[in-house]
Amino acid sequence: MPFRLLRRLILAVVFLFLVLAATLTWWAGSELASPSRRTLQDYHLEFLGDAAGHGMRLEKFTLNDGTPCLMCLPEPTGRLGTRGQSIREQFAKRGLPLPNAGEVHGTLVLTHGRKGRKEDYLPIAERLCAVGFRCLLADMPAHGDHPSALLYYGVREAGLPASVLKEAVEKFHFAPQPAGLLGMSMGGSVAMYSAGQPDAPWKALAIISSFHAFQPAMELQASRMAGSFLGKPWAAGAGWLYEWKTGLPLSAIQPQESAARLKIPTLILHGTDDKIVPIESGRKLYAALPEDIEKQWVEIPTADHHNVLITEFPVYATISEWMLKHVR
Repeated sequence: MPFRLLRRLILAVVFLFLVLAATLTWWAGSELASPSRRTLQDYHLEFLGDAAGHGMRLEKFTLNDGTPCLMCLPEPTGRLGTRGQSIREQFAKRGLPLPNAGEVHGTLVLTHGRKGRKEDYLPIAERLCAVGFRCLLADMPAHGDHPSALLYYGVREAGLPASVLKEAVEKFHFAPQPAGLLGMSMGGSVAMYSAGQPDAPWKALAIISSFHAFQPAMELQASRMAGSFLGKPWAAGAGWLYEWKTGLPLSAIQPQESAARLKIPTLILHGTDDKIVPIESGRKLYAALPEDIEKQWVEIPTADHHNVLITEFPVYATISEWMLKHVR
């Protein structure tokens, strides 16, 4: 092959590589700032169309800032869905007390994970309603039907969970207390920032599969996808694009800083085989909690990030027991 032709071929390959790298970096940074939105699924529609069959009554409402929300209440007749029956049976086997089915003894605000939407938590709400909680679900910014296009992983959404509680109280006229907060993954970061607010209304907090700091978790993901050599520059480029879009550096997303300020009982659960947010990150988040608060660390055996709620481990009973103990 003539040298001139070989040089052109090499330049073409380099050019294509640079175009591909730039495209992937733009995609990754854009996904960090504005994730692809999850549409309503068939099981969401089934829940929404037959809430009573799941032991719930649903009320839609919208916050003043446009955040779409759902209020999930125990069915007042005491009717239970399959999940509600199951969790009450687990409590009975443990010899734990429960309020009568259909009664409401407190409120929980639930914050979903990245690329999720409020309706993803309807199966969780079914179980929590069955043990006596009113559940408030909201689309996080840049998710579901939320009008905002940008996501800040809790740094600028810290006041949202409290607003959900406050405006639901004003609209539906129920007592604002007792109230607790539960979040998973990205929603765990939002919940941690919310609980760290000086005037936070929460009696207790539960966090599932979340991170102590966002940048290390993102860099690990990039290295797993592209290898350690290419992963770091890819992560750096995506982080720069995220900061350009949002004005927020990834290094500023530090839920562990809010964890250090908490004054409420806090439960943190994490799957042992989590490849999205490694368990070491969850342990660091737990380690950041003050020593003088009631806290508990729970490892869910063999669970990864995507099935942490559906293994044989009684995760819902563990969360419900924690909330019933402290949200009162």
